[in-house]
Amino acid sequence: MSEIVVASFYKFIAFEDTTSVKALVENAAIAAGVCGTILIAREGLNGSIAGARIGVTTVLATLQALPGCADLEHKESLAESQPFYRLKVRLKKEIVTMGVADVDPAAMVGTYVEPSDWNALTADNDMVVIDTRNDYEVRVGTFPGSIDPKIGSFREFPKWFEHFSKDGAPAKVAMFCTGGIRCEKATSLLKSLNIPQVYHLKGGILRYLEVVPEDESLWRGECFVFDQRAALAAGLQQGSHELCYACRNPVSAADKASEKYEAGISCPHCHGQYSDERLAAFRERQRQIELAKRRGERHLGAKPLSRATDNSTDADSDALRLPIRVNHG
Repeated sequence: MSEIVVASFYKFIAFEDTTSVKALVENAAIAAGVCGTILIAREGLNGSIAGARIGVTTVLATLQALPGCADLEHKESLAESQPFYRLKVRLKKEIVTMGVADVDPAAMVGTYVEPSDWNALTADNDMVVIDTRNDYEVRVGTFPGSIDPKIGSFREFPKWFEHFSKDGAPAKVAMFCTGGIRCEKATSLLKSLNIPQVYHLKGGILRYLEVVPEDESLWRGECFVFDQRAALAAGLQQGSHELCYACRNPVSAADKASEKYEAGISCPHCHGQYSDERLAAFRERQRQIELAKRRGERHLGAKPLSRATDNSTDADSDALRLPIRVNHG
């Protein structure tokens, strides 16, 4: 069994002195030897970290010791190798970027739905089920029958919902996302719009895949995650998708069979988008990766050459996501 523990967590809680919180958390994470990303804002914290179990446990204990965070929960899975390249602890305006003032999940959210109750809730024909994730995530897997907003980032969700409900908002809405943070913030938005019944999947897709038996699961496909594992399947086992190191899109077996796929250089989602100079850089990076692999080493050049853009989420957040588009929101 792998010794690399991956923990994802978030908590909406009001922090007055985010600078002090950052220093405390960063020092603890460095001492524990974990990698990953932790975002801190006045509205709370959000992150995914990975490392030896003792290190991850130490960091989680530090987070739970923060004022108001004693009940901080986390989702846990295992990885065969370190899925993050380094540790990043950052101060942000929002821990998941929606860009709407006065949305406060610490004060008002929808009704949490346990994974064991999700199937029954969504069987209601009057329930509108919305996948609050980005388009490339939905492509990897989703709940059949749910609405895909086809958004490139969570920042686009408020305008999408405004357009979606222009002829009359639904009375019952259930939302889901990877780890729970985006759909929780989305429920706060919908509650502020006076939607009568608003629900969200507690712990997100990751918790659902962890606790719901595969023969009872309604999930189809895999769940995109914001690290080098790319996607997880039932029971939080490693999925079949990989990442395109050029554009950071998830790549399926069918994508890899395409003539537009070249490992480390292009895939069907980005083929033809890069200049010859950029492609040459990709090829050199891929050559160095393969040389390092033969030496039994890990080559940090596997991280994208493209610029990271925005901030945001839990293992499920735009902030923790690997950059896919330079205009990422």
